[in-house]
Amino acid sequence: MKKSVLIATILSVIFFAGLTATAEEKTRGLWEVYNNIFKDAKYIDLTHAFEPVQAVWHGFGNAKFKPAKAGNRIEGYVEVGEEFTYKKHGFVATAYELTTDQYGTQLDPPAHWDKLGATISDIPATYAIRPLVVIDIHSKVAQDNGYHLQVEDIKKWEEKYGIIPEGSVVMVRSDWHKKWKEIERFNKKPFPGVSLEALKFLHIERKIVFHGHEPLDTDTTPNLEGEYWLMHNHFAQAEGVANLEKVPEAGALIIIGFAKPKGGTGGYARYIAVAPKEWKYGVSINQVPGAPLPIQTAPLKRDKNGVMRPSP
Repeated sequence: MKKSVLIATILSVIFFAGLTATAEEKTRGLWEVYNNIFKDAKYIDLTHAFEPVQAVWHGFGNAKFKPAKAGNRIEGYVEVGEEFTYKKHGFVATAYELTTDQYGTQLDPPAHWDKLGATISDIPATYAIRPLVVIDIHSKVAQDNGYHLQVEDIKKWEEKYGIIPEGSVVMVRSDWHKKWKEIERFNKKPFPGVSLEALKFLHIERKIVFHGHEPLDTDTTPNLEGEYWLMHNHFAQAEGVANLEKVPEAGALIIIGFAKPKGGTGGYARYIAVAPKEWKYGVSINQVPGAPLPIQTAPLKRDKNGVMRPSP
C-alpha cells in the first residue's frame, strides 16, 4: 500500500470513529492518547539547572541566589528586611539576581538581535510540543572541537530516517554539554557550532520551527553569522541543551517550556524529550508519577552561593 493511501485510510478510520463515538468517548478526547502513549513513554530532561556558578558568555555576569526578605511589615509576623525561615514563618523563598536572560539552557527569540523581532512573550503556545530530530555530529567534534554542522550531515540523517518533518525541532548533538562543569573551557574557542548553510537549509528547505545546540553560541565566526541570520530572519533557537546522547535520533517528541517575562529578549527554558516506551533511557510516568515528590535526604540549607541543598 502506498504511503499516501495508508495515511488516507488512517484518517478515514479516525473520522468515522469520531462520528460513531459515544458521548463519553468524545468527552475523554486526548486523554486516551495520554493513557495509551504518554504514560508509558520515556521522558529525558535536556536542560541544565541554572545556578550562580556556571558557564556564561564573558560579557555577562553570573546570577546570584539569596534568601528572600520581607518587603513589607506585617505586625506580629514579619519586619521589613527580615529573612523568611522555616522556623519562624513556616516557609522560605529565594531571591534571584539575574544579570541576563541569556543564561543556561535557553530559548532565544529574534528580539535578542533585531529591534523588530518577536520577544519571548510573543512566542506562541504552539511551540509547546513538536517532533524532535537529533542530528549526531559528536564523533566529528571529538576529532575537531570546532566542527560545525554541515548540510551534508543533514542529508545523511535524511538518507537514514527520511525527510525532516516540517515544523519540527532539530537538535544538534555534539556532546559538548559534558564539559558544562569545565566552566573556563566551555565557552572558549574552538567549540562546535552550526554552519550558516545548514541553518538556511533547515529553515528554508525543511521549514523547521527552530534548532538547538549544546554550546552557548550558534557558531564561532567573528560576527556570529549564523545567529545574526537567524534573529534577523525571525527564527528562534535553543542554546545550552543537554543529554542529547540519551535521545533517539528520530521518532521522539519534544516538550518545550519557558519563562514568559513581558518583552523578554531571552527565555530560561526547559526541554523534555519524549521517546517511545521501548527506549533504553529516561523514565515513564508509571515509574515516576510525580506525586508525592521525593523527600530530601537531609534538611535543606543554603550553600555559600545561596543554593538550597540537603545539608551534609
